[in-house]
Amino acid sequence: MKHKKSFITGVVGIFVVLLCCATPILVILLSAIGLGAITGYLDYILIPILAIFLALTFYSYDKLNKSSSKNDSCCS
Repeated sequence: MKHKKSFITGVVGIFVVLLCCATPILVILLSAIGLGAITGYLDYILIPILAIFLALTFYSYDKLNKSSSKNDSCCS
């Protein structure tokens, strides 16, 4: 159950970070509140966060598959 939650968290995190990277949503929001000057530095923040969420997703997916295959083999 723990790996399923972390997998879902990773997928949602990837979606949110890619939404902020691929569309100007974050730039518009930051400009609206007066922080438009920091939009040039967003890549230095969003790309490492994307890498972290990708690693979390792959790790959770691997553990989720190993735990499900372990449960299948012991029930014979």
